[in-house]
Amino acid sequence: MPNTMKSRHLPSVLVRELHAGHREKIRSHLLNLSDQDRSMRFGMHTSDEVIEKYVANLNFITDALFGVFNHELKLIGFAHLAYPVLDRKHPTAEFGVSVSEEGRGKGIGSALFKRAAIHARNTKIEILYVHCLSTNKVMMHIAKKAGMAVEFSYGEADAYLRLPKPTSASIIKEAVQAQAADIDYAVKRNLKQSKFFLTQLWSFASGNK
Repeated sequence: MPNTMKSRHLPSVLVRELHAGHREKIRSHLLNLSDQDRSMRFGMHTSDEVIEKYVANLNFITDALFGVFNHELKLIGFAHLAYPVLDRKHPTAEFGVSVSEEGRGKGIGSALFKRAAIHARNTKIEILYVHCLSTNKVMMHIAKKAGMAVEFSYGEADAYLRLPKPTSASIIKEAVQAQAADIDYAVKRNLKQSKFFLTQLWSFASGNK
């Protein structure tokens, strides 16, 4: 594939699709959110018990989950694309996102939204839906930037984005982004393992002096 096509499809923040093996990282990410961040993510006060149950019930087969990792492979951005709305005429998926404090201001929320949106489009979802508190300024910014129609009611907001039909270009774009994110994750993992090995080697050498 030409380099120009690759660079054109690659965002500045790489988003990886998650699998069941990432469940513990998702759990840790959500439990480390502040009370305010939990309320913004779930629309209400959310206890540790509620988060534990939510993570335990995540379905990696029917839904799509995405994440952004730092250099230590800590999950600092998490998005859940759920398919709960059974509307055969207009298939709808719901988007939810959370970003760790250390990941703020880096465009991670927007990158997760774009990744989820193209995945939804390529799986023939027609409407992307977001429900959140109207005070969630970050989500409102993402929604308006994406051109979503926003409806406000009783301190809450519903945002809708009608997605175009998938094309060969949109499918290629998602595939390129997914491959780049997988490679990025593998490189970070190898660097982390090398760093651990060198630390252990240095510790062993120091102990034998």
